[in-house]
Parts: sequence; C-alpha cells; structure tokens
Amino acid sequence: MVRWAVAGELAGLVTIELAADRLFEQVGITFPPGTTMIEEVDDPGTVLVEGAPPAGFALVGWVDGNLHLDQLAVHPDHMRKGIGGRLVAAVIDHAGAAGAPHVTLTTYRDVPWNAPWYARHGFTVLPEEEWGPELRALVEHERELGIEVAPRVVMSRAMRR
Repeated sequence: MVRWAVAGELAGLVTIELAADRLFEQVGITFPPGTTMIEEVDDPGTVLVEGAPPAGFALVGWVDGNLHLDQLAVHPDHMRKGIGGRLVAAVIDHAGAAGAPHVTLTTYRDVPWNAPWYARHGFTVLPEEEWGPELRALVEHERELGIEVAPRVVMSRAMRR
C-alpha cells in the first residue's frame, strides 16, 4: 500500500536509491559521486513509499505550478511487482487532489525503465519551448550535476479536469 513516509524512514530510503541507481550500469550510465536525492530531503511529506519497511519511493515537489516527480526508485529485489506503477498512480492521484494541472518529470530518453515506461503511464515528452522557468532551471541544474550522461527528456502528464 502506498502511503506518505514518516521521518524515521528517510535514511533507509538511501539504500533503495543507491541500489536502483546501480541498475543504470547495465546500460552504460554511471552517476557522478555525491549525495543521493533522498539524502537531501528533510520533509517526509514530500515522499510516498510502499511497503514496511519501504521497498520503493517517489519524491515529489512543485515546479512551475505542476507537481514534479523528482525521483522514483524501487529496490531491485522488489522490482517487477507493480510497486513503481502504484507509486506513479499515487503521485498522479496526489496531483489531482492538489489541483496541479500536470505532473512533470525528467528522465533518460532511451533507458527502457525510464521514458518508455513513463509513456506507458500516460506521460509524453514536453518540448523545450513549453518548459517554464523553474523547469528550465531544474534541467540546467541536472546538467551541472553531471547526470546528463545519456540523452534526457522532460515528460508531462496532463491531469484530467
């Protein structure tokens, strides 16, 4: 069942993110050293989790008035069980309840469990001319961090009104 994280669970989510990140090595992507995204989180109210202890999480924030999926990670030991899909569905439900017009995210274009997977969940590539100023700054920040080691895209899913 997907639920909001509690403060004591945040530290344990680092293991999930690191394990999920290692999967990218299969497609030749190695991330630069540094802290994980979840290590920088201090508000459990921005993190949806599934499982006790959690097997996966979705980190969300707000960008240009849209709910933004900052990070989705499922521990490899628990993949292919629908956890990622349930987390994305919960993010979409939360966006709808919060009145967000869209859910946005940035992801690798050609990694099978990235852009193609999100496309199956209703996301489409958002052309650069449609990016807002905060989204543009976020993409630039990702480039500065060095994670654009393979082609990336911005994706969006419109919320039905």
